[in-house]
Amino acid sequence: MAEPSNLAKRIVFTGGSGVAGRHVVAKLLSYGHKILNVDTTSLDNPDVYTLKADLTDGAQAFNSLSCHFQVSEPFMEPVQTPDAVIHFAGIPQPMRVPDNELFRINTMSSYNIIEAACKLGIKKIILASSITTYGVTYAEGDVDFPHFPLTEESPTQPMDVYATSKLCMERVAESFARRFKGVDIYALRIGGVIEPDRFEEKLKSYIEEPEKWKPHAWSYTDARDLGSMIQCCLAKDGLGFQVFNAVNDEITNVAHRTTERFLKSICPNTPFTREMGPREAPVSNTKIKDMTGFKEEFGWREMLGRES
Repeated sequence: MAEPSNLAKRIVFTGGSGVAGRHVVAKLLSYGHKILNVDTTSLDNPDVYTLKADLTDGAQAFNSLSCHFQVSEPFMEPVQTPDAVIHFAGIPQPMRVPDNELFRINTMSSYNIIEAACKLGIKKIILASSITTYGVTYAEGDVDFPHFPLTEESPTQPMDVYATSKLCMERVAESFARRFKGVDIYALRIGGVIEPDRFEEKLKSYIEEPEKWKPHAWSYTDARDLGSMIQCCLAKDGLGFQVFNAVNDEITNVAHRTTERFLKSICPNTPFTREMGPREAPVSNTKIKDMTGFKEEFGWREMLGRES
């Protein structure tokens, strides 16, 4: 477990009851942060209070960022502006609700949170974006990636409403960061999240059935390492608006081949922009490592005791 930091922050975390959110919240608590969860369902964590809110309502979003962090009788401390906002709330994939409703919920909730945070003077905003923005995960048919490795500068040309809603969020964030000087807004393009209690189960499929995992670009995001990435983002100030690929270091299956040999065999028409490391993930996390100091803790081979 991480050692509590002397830079502990007051954080509003939206969507903390979700699959990824609950593990990220637990990781952030280990650094000593105080967290208010804002969600439509409660989080099963006795150390975190959940405020139930509909963030597509601007007034509810504003009040969620300007309230107490728990119930008290009476309230002995005044309302304090949080140090940071982490926005994970939203519909996590297509077909959970009709497309227009997904777009409304994801775009309006992110807009409302970004606007309220900036106008309240909150200087650090971290957003859950997605590698689906590269256009393959929910494409109509088998679509190739633009190139390997995928970086934050790679083309984003999705067909689906979910990835499009994430790109809209990124563009809104960039505009607010340009307008509100001194605000850092970091959008994390998260890969397929693997929870600790399902690590072996999910990685078994990645390893044994690699042909199934093109939609994830043979990359993944450990939920605990995602918490560490966010901790690094919280600690790193002054970057303005940034997009980061938030994935782990290595490809999930190369068998006895290098990353390049594997990708050339399974995606023969996809070009390479540079030589790749022997086990490098097709989605590059170089930027988040270089700019925030993130270091992977839960690599799949070490976790599963695999040498190859």
